[in-house]
Amino acid sequence: MLKGSIVALITPFKGDDLCEETYVRLINYHLENGTNGVVPGGTTGESPTLSHNEHKKIIEIAVRECKGKIPVIAGTGSNSTDEAIELSKFAEKAQSDALLVVTPYYNKPTQEGLYQHYKKINDNVGIPIIIYNIPSRSVIDMSVDTMAKLYELKNIKGVKDATGDINRVIQQLKVLGKDFIQLTGNDDNALEFNKHGGVGAIGVTANVAAKLASDFQKACVDDFNKASELDSLLQPLHTSLFIESNPSPVKYAASLLGMCNPTVRLPLVEIREETKVKITEALKVAKLL
Repeated sequence: MLKGSIVALITPFKGDDLCEETYVRLINYHLENGTNGVVPGGTTGESPTLSHNEHKKIIEIAVRECKGKIPVIAGTGSNSTDEAIELSKFAEKAQSDALLVVTPYYNKPTQEGLYQHYKKINDNVGIPIIIYNIPSRSVIDMSVDTMAKLYELKNIKGVKDATGDINRVIQQLKVLGKDFIQLTGNDDNALEFNKHGGVGAIGVTANVAAKLASDFQKACVDDFNKASELDSLLQPLHTSLFIESNPSPVKYAASLLGMCNPTVRLPLVEIREETKVKITEALKVAKLL
């Protein structure tokens, strides 16, 4: 089952180009520090500004490096159903373990449109699909009823819930049952999310705090007191990494740790000086700097 600390991988650049060497190094950092899965090509990976070739390349690299070690959940969502299908079929052929498919942004489909979008993707692949429900970015919120209807399909297995609403995880558990995989997309609510039926996170903070994030998720299963202590260390970092639009802050944090440079692609820009100060302080609280 997909669970624990799953990282939404940043995509490193060298000038205007994808830096494959650094990407390999980042993935191996996660393999060495207990991360339970990786997501190449998600929003944190700047998928909106990756070319199709770059998007496919990072999926291929992730599969090559992680094969037989930890799952690769390829980000293959799009607001074009045909484009999402094409990327999803590629990811399956590349031997990804699962797909992360975001709700279609900008189009603002109805609940029936959401259902038909995911159904068509489901009908074209044969690997697990995780729904990514993030109303703050896509302006639509998949209802629990729509999710339950999708769960009847053969490949729909769970949700990355970025609603920020703990009541949602409770409702989804009640309606869909414990076998429906619930992963939070909000690092800051992971403790409460897991208390109420979640089994992990697809997170941003793990990019720079892989071992802490992994230890935290393990403690959520074994020792909630320890999980609470680790959560206290991580909370300032969670907060600082979302002062400005993701992934600009986490790329700056990664640069401080010597992991990659802070370059992001327009329309994203590097963060302000006052944000840099807060991130530096948060890394020190987490004993990473």
